[in-house]
Amino acid sequence: MQLSQADIGTFERDGFLFFPDVFTAAEVALLAEEAGRIFERDRKEIWREKSGAPRTAFAAHTYNEGFRRLGAHPRLIRPVEQVFGEKLYMHQFKINAKAAFDGDVWQWHQDYGTWLRDDGMPEPRAMNISVFLDEVMPINGPLMLIPKSHRHGTLAAGHDLETTSYPLWTLEKDVVTRLVAEGGITAPTGKPGAVLMFHGNLVHGSAGNITPYPRKIVYLTLNAISNYIRKPTRPEWIAHRDFSPIEPAPDDALLQYARTRRAAA
Repeated sequence: MQLSQADIGTFERDGFLFFPDVFTAAEVALLAEEAGRIFERDRKEIWREKSGAPRTAFAAHTYNEGFRRLGAHPRLIRPVEQVFGEKLYMHQFKINAKAAFDGDVWQWHQDYGTWLRDDGMPEPRAMNISVFLDEVMPINGPLMLIPKSHRHGTLAAGHDLETTSYPLWTLEKDVVTRLVAEGGITAPTGKPGAVLMFHGNLVHGSAGNITPYPRKIVYLTLNAISNYIRKPTRPEWIAHRDFSPIEPAPDDALLQYARTRRAAA
């Protein structure tokens, strides 16, 4: 997947791009099945809601072959290489599960605020590029974005250790209100296989999910290799220390893995 000049202009203006049909039903079905198995496991990398429902599985690309291949997929790597103009490494990899009925909120925040304060990342030359594994609907806790908010740079934030099971650097309500008055709120929705990419300083969050419909999204945090983290405070499986450039896999890497699994069955 290559970005057009119009795509790059839109990204620079709004801080995000959304593509509704990047991965096929077969590719996403494979990943969704693998994600379900991962969330059944008891590992230190898997965080749960206060209710016990799964919230986040970190570093799945290091212990699952399907997600290892997704982490090097050219449809995800190439567009970010275009934006930054250099090779990338994986700063963070996670599967966020907004569980049916029990999926909790993600407060309003900027990702780069965490990467700067907790990991010592010099500049906002990293971004998230995500893949929908379930249908994301207006009713099941879609990610809400404030367009153009990335233009305000890195904003002051407080460290919220209490609202959910996950500590987060969050923004004050008056700051969010001001940003929304300028840029509004958009919540990209779509079928499994859609891809969203957004700037590290774009303000975003999501409401809880009280519907019967789960909402799983994979996030690759891709960082320019020159922008490697200097002062990490979080475990390596949250903020990776392997700064090796990612070499994109073949475009059919996921389908090759599916064929291998079928042959072994």
